[in-house]
Amino acid sequence: MSPATPTRKALTIVLGVCLLVLFLTLAALNAFKLDFLDPSSTPQIFLFTALSTIAFLLFVVVLILLTRNLLKLYAEHRSRLLGSRLRARMVWGAVILSLLPIAFMFAFSYLLMNRAVERWFSQPVTQLRDDSNSLAVELSRYAAANARAEAQAIATSLPGNNKDLLKKLQEHEITLQGGFVAIYRNITLVAAIHLPQELNGHVVIKQLLPEGSATAETSASITDLLQTALRSDDALYSVGNQDFALGTAWVKPNGDIVVVGLPLPSGMSDTVSRIRTAADTYWTLFRTRRSIRNQYMLLLLMITGLALFASVWLGLHLSRQVTRPVETLADAMEDIAAGNYARRVEASATEELGELVRSFNHMATDLQSSRAQITESTQQLSLANAALEARRKELETMLETIPNGVVMLDIHQRAVLANRAFSEMLDPGGQRAFTGLALSSVIPAEHMPEFERLFRRSHRMGSASTEIEMMGLNLSITVALLESAERHHRGYVLVLENATELLRAQRQSAWKEVARRVAHEIKNPLTPISLSAEQIQRHAGRIETQLKEAHLESPSPAVIRRSSDTILSAVESLRTLVDQFSSLAEFPMARPRPADLNTIVENSLALFAGRTQNVRIRQNLSPSLPLVLADPEALKRALSNLIDNALEAMQNQLLRELRICTSLLPSGMVELVVEDTGTGVTDEMRERLFLPYFSTKQRGTGLGLAIAAKIVQEHHGTIRAENATPVGARFIIELPSASESDNQATQPNQQLTASN
Repeated sequence: MSPATPTRKALTIVLGVCLLVLFLTLAALNAFKLDFLDPSSTPQIFLFTALSTIAFLLFVVVLILLTRNLLKLYAEHRSRLLGSRLRARMVWGAVILSLLPIAFMFAFSYLLMNRAVERWFSQPVTQLRDDSNSLAVELSRYAAANARAEAQAIATSLPGNNKDLLKKLQEHEITLQGGFVAIYRNITLVAAIHLPQELNGHVVIKQLLPEGSATAETSASITDLLQTALRSDDALYSVGNQDFALGTAWVKPNGDIVVVGLPLPSGMSDTVSRIRTAADTYWTLFRTRRSIRNQYMLLLLMITGLALFASVWLGLHLSRQVTRPVETLADAMEDIAAGNYARRVEASATEELGELVRSFNHMATDLQSSRAQITESTQQLSLANAALEARRKELETMLETIPNGVVMLDIHQRAVLANRAFSEMLDPGGQRAFTGLALSSVIPAEHMPEFERLFRRSHRMGSASTEIEMMGLNLSITVALLESAERHHRGYVLVLENATELLRAQRQSAWKEVARRVAHEIKNPLTPISLSAEQIQRHAGRIETQLKEAHLESPSPAVIRRSSDTILSAVESLRTLVDQFSSLAEFPMARPRPADLNTIVENSLALFAGRTQNVRIRQNLSPSLPLVLADPEALKRALSNLIDNALEAMQNQLLRELRICTSLLPSGMVELVVEDTGTGVTDEMRERLFLPYFSTKQRGTGLGLAIAAKIVQEHHGTIRAENATPVGARFIIELPSASESDNQATQPNQQLTASN
């Protein structure tokens, strides 16, 4: 349950109470005749105005809140929020269900109101008002006529002297019926009987049917009695609680005036006045009957509107009671889908929805428990996978560190796993991925029959081995059969061991021994031959001197000198050859130290400054090249041999271009490339290129590339040759950097320390 739910409930209760008060107020206006609902005084008017204002404000508040809820429902429906369509349908259903009875009630009330108003102002009621008015007028005239008749009777019976005047007046006491008589002469009262005691006080002069407040006045003197009696509007003379109808008559011949006041029935004037007031009120209402009808119509419309508001509000309330638990369940479902399995629904719901909420909470509890079990199982699987991954990485590390090429094949001879050494053997310097490739697409076609024989032999013997020469490499090949514990065939393990360097070292060692022995055998006779040639040359010189002294000429001394010179030159050549043999057999050990390979390249090129006039030299030396661990003099000697071979290979070429570049490989090795545009190298030449005494030049000794290969080998590097594109040869030297060499030197020490 949201925090705003109690506030909304309180607001709903307050609005319900306000609506109830509003309905009661309207019912009181319609059914009860309360004084303050029919105000006549100022406090009542203020109270009625306050109640009307409050009712109107409540009506406006209800209208605003209802409009706000309807607009919110419309916005939710447009936004396609969950539950908005159901809520809208329930509201429309409530409106449609309540619209028919409300419309029937409105029509019936409207007809009833019109009929009641028509009856209120029907012809009999109007006739009654006119008759009551005529009756009051006739009563007023009748009373005034009786008073005048009595006054005329008294006037005709009065004596001529004043002595019998009072006695004569007393004779009319019976006909006066409790009234009084007053005789005026020249506006002066001369005789009177039965005048009221309050006559000298305040009296009220009024009409039986007052047409306005101007006809009523208050008198404090009996002299006004005559003036009142002489009025033409039949005024009443009210003394205390008694009303008198006045009548006058003239006494002839003296001109006296007789004033007779006949009493009227007690409260008659008030009754007639009330009848007349009621008639006037009715006439006022009759003139405003259209306004009254409009007021009742407005009241009826307000009641109808409130009924519609109530139905819409009830529809909204019921829709919330249904959709709010559904929305809460939907939000909870989204949280659970997002992984929050601790979410529970606490929305208040009853009956079926409450059962649905309880079922959802039970489901969430089961999901949380299942999730905990799955998490625990996942952790266990993760630990197991981590152990397997560690073993796999350990195996991969072992495969990557061994120098032999290893590849695992499936039963269809497709590569499943291959180490770096295998890739380097079949694709030197390339980035080719062998995983997923068939072995027949990797191995040259001419060598596949040999591999097929090894596969067939491994099925019989479990493993098979052989040695072949492939792609310029001497390889020792071993194939082992992979089988499961149930002896099911699962694939093969192919191991390629590069024996090229071993064979090369063996050949170099053999050639060193041959060179040492040949140098020894040749060097021994060179000294006596050289000494004998020099002695022959000296002897020929003496003979030539003697012949000149004897003035004799002979060609023999010259022939002997030329022969001895030839012998000495040949001996010197043999001595040089012996020295080269000695250099190959007893090459001095290199003394590596951190050196700049780019500087070594520039120093080596400086040695050939006089031979590169017709050669275009392109240098691409990496400025961020790390130092290499090398003997600068020895490495310069090896590089000089490569440059010398390149220059000689381009002597007869039209395009003469020498390219030297250095770079750092991703493996951490430093690469030096010497490329020319000469005749290139064949596959047969590539295999024997670095062997001693192998040369394609007519006057070459075949020791330059062998010495270069030996120097590179002593620096723990590699050297290989390949054809350049489009023409020429490319020699590639890879040397370890100074940091890489330090790491290689440190690892054996660490292993030695660990073993100790």
